[in-house]
Amino acid sequence: MSASVIEAKPVLKWRVVDIAVASVIGVASALIYWFVAFATAAPWSLLEGVVPGLAGIFNGLWLFAGPLAAIIVRKPGAALYAEIVAGVLEALMGNMWGGVETFLIALVQGLFAEIAFAVFAYKKWNLGVTVLSGALSGVGCWGYSFFTHLQAIDLGGSYGVVYLITTVLSGALVAGVVMWYLYLGIARTGALDQFASGRAVRGAKH
Repeated sequence: MSASVIEAKPVLKWRVVDIAVASVIGVASALIYWFVAFATAAPWSLLEGVVPGLAGIFNGLWLFAGPLAAIIVRKPGAALYAEIVAGVLEALMGNMWGGVETFLIALVQGLFAEIAFAVFAYKKWNLGVTVLSGALSGVGCWGYSFFTHLQAIDLGGSYGVVYLITTVLSGALVAGVVMWYLYLGIARTGALDQFASGRAVRGAKH
């Protein structure tokens, strides 16, 4: 976790390379999201038949674009931007939820992922904040599903308490822990040397 830093005065202005990399993350994530939607359809139904809400353990697989973009680009709006790009492209490719709903839940997930970095004024970049981002994105995912499926009075239903717990845990693990270590792995190759996030990792090795 050598890239854990607190920046006294973060650079908040976006560069062309920031937009390009955040876009690439969004596009790659969209392809994965689209595949996951179909790959998890059968096991989702199976888990829901065991315990309503248990299938939320898969949701982290749709939450990672925002946290990953944020910890690499380290600019305000990176998490939101990447998640929206991913959501729009996934919607265009087609899935069982439809375009509007896919876009809206991506927007909510991106906003909630962004909150974790915003509360630290985009100065603190470490595993803990990344895990918080993934967990909050999970809260956004749960909240959107809970209220749009008109189950606000059914905490024991498919989108109730169990779904909240499994989705937040999945977000914290997949979009938080896994993305942090994926970022470290990418940075160590030198691919992120144009970013402060990449130089922090490479510099710590010397």
